[in-house]
Amino acid sequence: MVSVDGTGTGAVASVSAQPQHQPRLWHVTLSVSGTEAPLPEVRRGLEQLAHDHPFLLTSRYAADHAEIRYWEEARDLHDAAAIALRLWGEHRSTANLPPWEIVGLEVIDRETYHQRIAEGYGPAPATPVGVHPF
Repeated sequence: MVSVDGTGTGAVASVSAQPQHQPRLWHVTLSVSGTEAPLPEVRRGLEQLAHDHPFLLTSRYAADHAEIRYWEEARDLHDAAAIALRLWGEHRSTANLPPWEIVGLEVIDRETYHQRIAEGYGPAPATPVGVHPF
């Protein structure tokens, strides 16, 4: 932020930088797997998770695994990863999710996500949004 000294000359009196730890957006891909569960129950659980966690972009699922992709706002990668690693466990009972374990996690910043898409590699944009079978 720049402030003017008030003399009408337009001289700069001080310059202050933005705080270094402002929240940023992180693209998260969380992979879970475990014992087979009935597909309708997996779908209902993921739909409830999407309702409970409004930034969920898309979920893909099968009887024994799922992939969840969403945007998370966090100060840094460590915070975004910690939130992502708690997501499945914290919502397991409220969303009636299968007792699967987390088997994969990718957290990238917004710039990296868009750079990958622009260069034609990396995860495809999360479309269509919602819960879908693999």
